[in-house]
Amino acid sequence: MSNARANHLTRRGIIAAGGALGLGAVLAACGDDDSTSGGSKSTESAAAKSGPWTFKDDRATTVKLDKIPANIVAFTGVAAALYDYGVQVKGVFGPTRTTDGKADVQAGDMDITKVEVIGNVWDEFNVEKYAALAPDVLISTTFDNAGTLWYVPEASKDKIAKLAPSVAVSVYDRQITAPLERMWELAESLGADMAAAADAKKRFETAATRLRAAAKAKPEIKVMAGSASDQLFYVSGTNLSIDLEYFKALGVNFVEPPESAKAEGGGWYESLSWENVDKYQADIIMMDDRSSTIQPADIAKPTWKQLPAVKAGQVISRSPEPILSYDKCVPLLENLADALEKAKKVA
Repeated sequence: MSNARANHLTRRGIIAAGGALGLGAVLAACGDDDSTSGGSKSTESAAAKSGPWTFKDDRATTVKLDKIPANIVAFTGVAAALYDYGVQVKGVFGPTRTTDGKADVQAGDMDITKVEVIGNVWDEFNVEKYAALAPDVLISTTFDNAGTLWYVPEASKDKIAKLAPSVAVSVYDRQITAPLERMWELAESLGADMAAAADAKKRFETAATRLRAAAKAKPEIKVMAGSASDQLFYVSGTNLSIDLEYFKALGVNFVEPPESAKAEGGGWYESLSWENVDKYQADIIMMDDRSSTIQPADIAKPTWKQLPAVKAGQVISRSPEPILSYDKCVPLLENLADALEKAKKVA
């Protein structure tokens, strides 16, 4: 998970969510073009519906409104998933724009100029801007059993909670198929045209079949999920992370740090000094693609460059916080399947 954005985890423990660390060193467009047109379809679908809106989230909390929410504020990754289903939000919080003003990887295909960014980094959430949007509902993910809303600051969570009800989709200790289904249900309840998303769901299932076959064909290939900061390298275990748990279930052979080694990382990952980055042998390395981490091309550490997988060019990207639309999750499966199909045993 991540270095803790939950007060019961260490700060370095929540943002690594799913894998390795993030937040500056600490801390899923369907096949149909209309589905990525910025929410026009959802507006039409929602308008065609009437009556009250009810949704039971993964905290077993049921939100009831007189009508389908129009003013939605969501964590960036959630907003990106809803956008893929044709649901446009009014405001976002979480990694949305990079330092050069471009869309963050977690923003997916959203046009970030058309949403109010009320927080772009960890612990940043402008309550005044949020209130001005007159929110009907706030939607985020949760990385723990307590239902802590991802990227909602602990210090202002009570003020935020008074302004609108919230919905949480759990991405904790389950396979990615579960939150994908929940996001589908949420988008459908918000008026999305799910018929337009059917092709993406089929492509996801096809990609899963391909990954399972690739893993079965090369059981000897060892895969390591990593993340880089200036001082440390993080090795994720498969437990807790929705993508890695699913990949493992499909047969992918992962490096697994012992539970004792992951204690500092809240059970998510083990922290290694760059001098010890060769502790585990891997044929493929999947690297955290979040903007809060150092990307492979920018890692200058000599010990990194000497890793067999790096020397062999067998390093691919990984999204520890996947955009939960089927369209965005298809490439996650296909990229790993492709890497396994081409991989040579180098470790």
